Amino acid sequence: MYNSGHSIASNLFLTVVVGLLVGLIIGYPGWTLSITLIIWGLYQIKQFNRLQQWLMSNDRTNVPESQGYWGELFDELSRDQKRQQQRTLSLRNVIHRFQQSSAALSDAIVIIDGQNHLEWWNRAAESLLGMKVQTDRGRSVMNLLRDPRFVRYYRKGLYEDPLELASPIQSDIVLEYRITRFGAGDRILVARDITRLKQLEQTRQDFVANASHELRTPLTVIRGYLETFLDQELPKPLQRALSQMNSQSKRMENLVSDLLLLSRLEASAHVSDELPVPIHSIISRIQEDGLALGADKHQTISADLETESTLLGQESEIYGAISNLVFNAVRYTPAGGHIKLRWWTDKKGGHFSVQDNGAGIDSIHLPRLQERFYRVDESRSSDSGGTGLGLAIVKHVMLRHGGRLTINSQLEKGSTFTCHFPSDLVIPTPQEEQTEEE
Repeated sequence: MYNSGHSIASNLFLTVVVGLLVGLIIGYPGWTLSITLIIWGLYQIKQFNRLQQWLMSNDRTNVPESQGYWGELFDELSRDQKRQQQRTLSLRNVIHRFQQSSAALSDAIVIIDGQNHLEWWNRAAESLLGMKVQTDRGRSVMNLLRDPRFVRYYRKGLYEDPLELASPIQSDIVLEYRITRFGAGDRILVARDITRLKQLEQTRQDFVANASHELRTPLTVIRGYLETFLDQELPKPLQRALSQMNSQSKRMENLVSDLLLLSRLEASAHVSDELPVPIHSIISRIQEDGLALGADKHQTISADLETESTLLGQESEIYGAISNLVFNAVRYTPAGGHIKLRWWTDKKGGHFSVQDNGAGIDSIHLPRLQERFYRVDESRSSDSGGTGLGLAIVKHVMLRHGGRLTINSQLEKGSTFTCHFPSDLVIPTPQEEQTEEE
């Protein structure tokens, strides 16, 4: 802030005193004072006009020269101008270094303003996203990246998880989109080329699928011979050994089947066809199968189906996901236990939960439960005949349908597994539509 050692008020007071003294000496104090004040005012107006012209001029390098408080004011303005120029130069250097470093990155970086307009991007964005400086600056990002999945992802505003899509200009390049908010509604879009990673993942999936497929034939032959031998009268030790071999071969067949299913689910991030799925009918069938599976445990399975509705998706996948959760609950819930199935809908979508009153799961295991082959208790899982892939299958089914799986559990209190389907996959049944029309 400008602080002058010469006050304009004191200068005016001094001018008045001098004018009065001179006026008294020559005998005309009033006229002398008036003329003195007029001259003082004209001088102030002249200095103010010089300041105004300098401020309005394009070239501010030549600061006006003056004396007194006007000179101090001009000097302070000159110093402030130099400081401002230094700050501007420093900011320009920072921006230039940022642009240079961003241009050197292989990931596409795009800055989007609060109105969803493209504001700035680096060179990689031109090669990966096809952006052009001459035509695309100021355009809406959704006019350039028009894939419906990207538009839904952008508008939803939930950017915790990335989005994987093909490049809009090169279909053989797979990009991972990540969006981060900053400032007043602005966003940074980062598009990373993950084609190599996807190719490696595809190689792994192909290997698992091919190996699993090749294992099926020898397993079928082995099981066939084992069943033939078990139909014969054999010594008890040999009978027991063949029974164990037959049991383990069944387990290997289940493992191969689950590996093939998981490989098929991983092959695509989205379902190809969204068809109506009668969710109530599926839950009722699985409830009956669960009761049959746990008949020797005398368990009870209840179903609370609040809303008659239909899901859009792949029926076989949804059936597999729900049956995995229910059958897991049957396997790990002790004799006499109770399992509750529930289906309901709200503004967020459709939800299916499986709640049991079993032993529960320690919280340290919950983050890893959906990993392949992860087991809380190795011996218990082996005895139950599980493959360790059930929850991984459920997870990928939910991802393919745009949903998610949540797990809540407490030791000695039981567990709750919940499938959350997005609202755009939940549709009313024809009966409900007819009722609304009436």
